Amino acid sequence: MLDLVVLPERLAVCRLPAGCALPSWFADSMLNSVTRSADETSIICDASIVPPDVRAESGWRAIKVAGPLGFGLTGVLLSVAQPLAEAGVSIFALSTYDTDYVLVKDSALGAAIAALSSAGHRIE
Repeated sequence: MLDLVVLPERLAVCRLPAGCALPSWFADSMLNSVTRSADETSIICDASIVPPDVRAESGWRAIKVAGPLGFGLTGVLLSVAQPLAEAGVSIFALSTYDTDYVLVKDSALGAAIAALSSAGHRIE
């Protein structure tokens, strides 16, 4: 059983060109992340700050696994992802040094909470 927290803000996952500088509109929010690869730069941030000309998928909500979690733990993400998959809820997973986050579409948040509660997780 995990303790999970639903973060209040609505998030966007943005796709920018590979190797680009962080844009001036990128700002701190309760949760933000930058991932760079050879193919793209992805930014997760508060949806309200994303300019209309940026390629983005909005309407995400974050469910945080209360941490910190040790690096030796196994199956943490699976214990969240599996009940969501069984309920037909699509996810976007994100990990930090201390914990894991699962993003679900705002329209699926109720179904996600129900599935996670049924799986024995505690949700704030």
